[in-house]
Amino acid sequence: MVSESTVEVVAEAKSPTDQDHWAQPVGKLQVIDAPSGAINLNVDGSMVVSPLQGFGALWQKTYRIHLTGVELTARQVMQTWKERFPQLQPPENRFYPPLTGIKPGAVVLINGKVPPAPGLPSLLPVAGGVLVLYADETSFTVMTHEGFPEAGWNTFSVYEEAGHLVAQVQTLARAADPIYELWFRYLGSSAQQDKTWTHVLAALASVVGAPDPTPVEVHRVCLDPQLQWREAKNIWRNAGLWTMLYFMGEPVRWAERQVKRRLLR
Repeated sequence: MVSESTVEVVAEAKSPTDQDHWAQPVGKLQVIDAPSGAINLNVDGSMVVSPLQGFGALWQKTYRIHLTGVELTARQVMQTWKERFPQLQPPENRFYPPLTGIKPGAVVLINGKVPPAPGLPSLLPVAGGVLVLYADETSFTVMTHEGFPEAGWNTFSVYEEAGHLVAQVQTLARAADPIYELWFRYLGSSAQQDKTWTHVLAALASVVGAPDPTPVEVHRVCLDPQLQWREAKNIWRNAGLWTMLYFMGEPVRWAERQVKRRLLR
């Protein structure tokens, strides 16, 4: 139960001075004019979810890189990060922000692939997306939807520390359902996540011209090891399963398109 004091703190945080940085409350996500090449699957009509709606253990993971020698400001680095967010991803991930870019309320479609087991290539497709919950000049936060592998938030930020800039990705999330929890614990999804954000931060350092970037630091903290069995029902919204079914049905859709073309001749 949320206390009145908590409500007051949240209301104070969303003061008129930074109101424009927050997404407006939404019931269900809507994707209008999906970018070319993107598979709009599992996102439209879904609700956003927090760690409270997840199944697995609650983890906070922090990835940081020190951008020593960069002459840009934190705002300039963040602007570059937002503009090149799709290009900074590893090859198995395809991110599709709307034409308006990374702004509060934007829905970013994600078409990715994950390895079926540790050490294997990324083969299993997963289509989903995230809502940009908050965005300002030096940070932005995205929130996942029902069926996404994790339930929670990712925050991307750039700040100054000891006279140089630091770029950081911090996640606060639970695996969304029992299948995802199995993959995160034993089948390589956690390592894949580390690989993804390490790649993104290293790519960002290269783009902004860091002459001597440090290796990416990775810190993991389990905040709650308990499984939330009441959320095991989330398995019915599993985006990985629905994406697999979608691709398995492609031959049928192809045949239907051929029949329609012949009928229209």
